[in-house]
Order: sequence, then C-alpha cells, then structure tokens
Amino acid sequence: MKERIITFYAAFADADWETMAECYHEKAVFSDPIFSGLEGKEIAAMWQMLIERSKGHLDVAFSNVVADEYKGRADWVAEYIFSATKRRVINRIHAEFEFLDGKIIRHTDSFNLHKWASQALGIKGKLLGGFSFFRQKLQKSARQSLDDFMSKNFS
Repeated sequence: MKERIITFYAAFADADWETMAECYHEKAVFSDPIFSGLEGKEIAAMWQMLIERSKGHLDVAFSNVVADEYKGRADWVAEYIFSATKRRVINRIHAEFEFLDGKIIRHTDSFNLHKWASQALGIKGKLLGGFSFFRQKLQKSARQSLDDFMSKNFS
C-alpha cells in the first residue's frame, strides 16, 4: 500500500484531485484539526476545493512513507497562500492511513493548529489559535465553505 500513498501525494503535488479521490475507498473517512469527520465524496470535494483555491500557489512534498497491507503513514509539507488572508503558510503534517480493498478507508492528518493559525491568520491566529473555541470556529467555517463549494459544484 506504500504505492497507494505515493500515488496520492504525487497527485497532490500535481494538483490532481481526481487521482487523489481515486485513492480513497467509497466509504472512506478523513479528519484533520480543521476538517473533521468527512466521508466519501466530501473528501474529494475538500481536496478539489483546497487545490482550486490555491490558484497554482501550492507546493507539496512528502517523505517517510511506510505501509503494509492494512496501515500506513507519511509526513508531508504543504506550502501555499491561504486564500482568505493571502498569507503564506508552511504546514508540516503527519498522516496515518488505514486500507481496505487496496484503497484508503481512513485518513487522519495531524498538525500543530496553533502554528498553522499563526501563519494563516496572523496576530489573531497567534493569540487565539491555541484555544478550543477558536478550533471549533475554524471547523465550523471550514465545514460551511465545503458545503457551499459542494452545492455549487456537485448539485
């Protein structure tokens, strides 16, 4: 399954959300500190939205890919311009995967949300990024953005 992870991140680096989506099982679940509990087609929509909003200002690098038939992990770095504030972000992420039928069934990314918020949102993120209420507000806003994106692109 190491090849599945490599295919996924190579597609991400090429801004190819469709190939990324093909790496997921139809019943897949995705979570990270901002997008929590996405399922099925929501996952592909999230990657499509993030790639399209980056407007070509997205660099993805990955390393430390390890996998067997059932589980895998990788480290990756995304460098991009956060569309809402036009601020540059370098986000270092650790990914954990579970596989079913040769595809990703569970994908969990973890990263330092406070550090991300400081880069993406500036002083507001630096001051508030470590608080749970701020995380909840970001999650709610991200969910609304995804719902809006899906209603415009998949209806």
